[in-house]
Amino acid sequence: MDPNPFAVLSLIVAPAILTNASSVLIMSTSNRLARGADRARELSKQLEGTDDLSTVEAQRRLKELSAAEERTLLLLRSLRSFYVALGAFAFAAFVSLLGAVTAQVKLAVIVLPLELAGVAAGFVAVAALVNGSVLLLRETRIAVRVVSERADTVRERFSSSQNFKNL
Repeated sequence: MDPNPFAVLSLIVAPAILTNASSVLIMSTSNRLARGADRARELSKQLEGTDDLSTVEAQRRLKELSAAEERTLLLLRSLRSFYVALGAFAFAAFVSLLGAVTAQVKLAVIVLPLELAGVAAGFVAVAALVNGSVLLLRETRIAVRVVSERADTVRERFSSSQNFKNL
């Protein structure tokens, strides 16, 4: 072990920074989840207040509700993944600190298992972070698709009303 006292700190810096990054992702994903749930609730309320579900508007809302449900489920899975990453990074930092202390005390029997546990926790954490990020990308793709479809519908309606006025 390096006699430099800052070597121990360097072992826990990366997991600590990634723990913070995971926390920020959890907060922003929680926000997105809440907004998605609010949107789904609003669409449900609009659909429940509609007598004729065969109208174009009701069909559009039903399609958007399905997309909102899919987005919400992806966000929930992403949130779970980020929580796993957060716990694993915190565990990796703690195990690294324990390993550094036991190495100083010359408890070699404990050091190797702690090193392996720290590395394994780091791998789990990074994998969970990547998985959560991929899920967020999928959710974003759905959100953009819904906005694009809505914009196309509005443009079509505007275009047809402009053509009607010009006749």
